[in-house]
Amino acid sequence: MKSSFRIIFVPLLIALALPSGLSASVVFKPKEGVHYKAPGDEEMSGSAQQLFERAQAAERRNDPKGAIKLYRKIYTKYSHDALAAGSVYRLAQLQEQTNNPLGAAQSYAVLVEKYPKSERFEESIEAMFRIGEVYLNGKKQKILGVPVKSGTSQAALIFTMIIRTAPYGKYTARAQFDLGRAREKENQNEAAIAAYQSVVEKFPNDPIAVDAQYQIGYIWSKASTSGTYDPAAASNAKTAFEDFLARYPNSEKSKQAKQNLNQMDHKQTSTAYDIAKFYDKQKQYRAAAIYYNEVIRQQPGSEEGEKAKKRISELRAKVGDAKLQAPAVTAAAADKRRKKSQSSGDNSPPPSSNEMAPLPPADSDASLPPPASLLPDSTTAPPSSSSESTPAPTPESTPETTATP
Repeated sequence: MKSSFRIIFVPLLIALALPSGLSASVVFKPKEGVHYKAPGDEEMSGSAQQLFERAQAAERRNDPKGAIKLYRKIYTKYSHDALAAGSVYRLAQLQEQTNNPLGAAQSYAVLVEKYPKSERFEESIEAMFRIGEVYLNGKKQKILGVPVKSGTSQAALIFTMIIRTAPYGKYTARAQFDLGRAREKENQNEAAIAAYQSVVEKFPNDPIAVDAQYQIGYIWSKASTSGTYDPAAASNAKTAFEDFLARYPNSEKSKQAKQNLNQMDHKQTSTAYDIAKFYDKQKQYRAAAIYYNEVIRQQPGSEEGEKAKKRISELRAKVGDAKLQAPAVTAAAADKRRKKSQSSGDNSPPPSSNEMAPLPPADSDASLPPPASLLPDSTTAPPSSSSESTPAPTPESTPETTATP
């Protein structure tokens, strides 16, 4: 009798001692004694079906945070249950609704990676892409309502998850392209070019591949103007635009690509001519001749080319051809002539300067400054849409786009 009274009385005392207003649970198990569970803890136990029903009940009473905890519990505790995939999907939706888009994208990624046969697979990929573009187009993270950083790194993370979990899915080509856009915004040009190149190689028939190939040329051309002129970057830009014209001759952007190439060639020629005139004015005629000849080589029929030919003739008449040659070329020619004379016993006068080696290109003399920028100011980047009918804006003005359901 005393034992029975003790079993009933002890839980009663515990219940009376709890603060009022809290619906705590007191659980007694044989051989384990009495256990007290704080409010809410008791909801986290039970079968997958029980937890799912409680999560839905939490949603009905407008308690998304409680529902999120319960849906997450189903996945972590019953990952192989038939309700697990649906729980993860609903968890991701609630995270979106409660302003946690990055967490939602990660939950969608869990669904597509762990449950690839789920009926929610395509919807999850689409949702990830939508969230990624929200970040890419300017969403910033906030702490206590204060923006702390750009969302491009989050966008890159989300697009990388799409590429990993659905390597050849409906949105993968665009995700690969947007990964390039994110890296470009972060000034990671090598990573951006690699992303665009992947689009061209893996999805050559996707409309976005046109923009990707164009953007490779744009990045290289922009790099050639950053700081000191980079001839290798300029060469890569020309190659990329030429590849673009070869791959997509009927593209709406082909006209712009041709203009870019023409402007780059003209800018390179005019810059070489300006450098030649600078050295000419400084009476450094050898350096001037190198750049005048570079102008003639690039565009012999242009206005600058004709002026360069005329000035070369004037300099030869003024200082002689030998003084226009680079030291190494002059010495080699003289040595060759001396050996020839010694072997033949020829005492004839030295050959005309016109018979000597041609002038070297501009980049053969490292002491000379490099030409200026080759990039025309009108070079543009592709639009975010795969449509080719719209002029290509720069990356900074790329319009916001979202995935189409």
